[in-house]
Amino acid sequence: MVTIYDIAKKANVSPMTVSRVINNSPLIKESTRLKVQQVIQELEYIPNKQARSLTSRETKLVSLVLPDISNPFFTNIARGAEDKALQLGYQLILGNTDENKEKENKYVNMLMSTGVDGVLFVPTGDASAANLKKLIKRNVPFVFIDRTIDSIQADVISGDNPDTTRQLVNHLIELGHTRIALINGPTDLSNARERAQAFKDTLTLAGIGHDPKYMIETHFRKDNLNEIVSKLFSFQKDERPTAILATNNFIGVNTLRALRALQIRVPEDVSVACFDDPDIIPDYNPFLTVAKQPAYDMGFLGMQLLIERIQQAAPASYRKIVLPAELVIRGSTSPKT
Repeated sequence: MVTIYDIAKKANVSPMTVSRVINNSPLIKESTRLKVQQVIQELEYIPNKQARSLTSRETKLVSLVLPDISNPFFTNIARGAEDKALQLGYQLILGNTDENKEKENKYVNMLMSTGVDGVLFVPTGDASAANLKKLIKRNVPFVFIDRTIDSIQADVISGDNPDTTRQLVNHLIELGHTRIALINGPTDLSNARERAQAFKDTLTLAGIGHDPKYMIETHFRKDNLNEIVSKLFSFQKDERPTAILATNNFIGVNTLRALRALQIRVPEDVSVACFDDPDIIPDYNPFLTVAKQPAYDMGFLGMQLLIERIQQAAPASYRKIVLPAELVIRGSTSPKT
């Protein structure tokens, strides 16, 4: 870890001068300030504001970085993570990135400054690798939840994306649907890639094949379902989808709203199924057919893995735990008419 002594040596000044620059002392010449600040930036120094124990070097602080705390799926992950952290004597700092890499970067910097012992991390996308490399450089343990990054090795706890997708698609196929649309998240997310691939594979194995025009990519937080659904139902009548699979509960609910606005009936005109249960959105629950992922367990077990890493009680090799989902069939899916 970079210290003020490293900065002082490279900038050819005293550690006291570095300290004064960091604390914005008016006693420092502007030229010296600029020189020291340049070295601070080059070495990526982040001051540690949290006094650590001299013996354990632990703060007993852990963090959970989520992309959207308003989503019930991530809210339940947070509940599980907090319960396990408290059980093991740690306090939880929550960060909500809003699926924004720049905001995620600010949280990572803040967490390193605070001196957290470890981080449960849901990346905003593959570009999050740059932020995670900062944690690696400073030996801060982290565990992936729900999403991973191929280039970064860490413990992982996630849902079974391929099997869950197969369950949902096969349910729709068993109801007689062959024109099935997929409304998915961006493919720079590992879980979206896995779901897209399983969607295509399941249709192929069923002898149906997949049509690219039925595979739509959107941002999990972008409310553009009116436009997407309008496009799907602008096709000729015999080309319109008879079923829609949404890979996120917000996408699922907003798809229902868009269909209602177009006066397209569910499930009479089109069946709709989705990942995760929008259990705090009363207008459509318990209507949606869903695959319920064990979000609370993901947070609870993820925190267990993280604290084992912090306490150096984990094996040298990285662990991956994949939890199955439960298919819950409700009123939004029915046989093709």
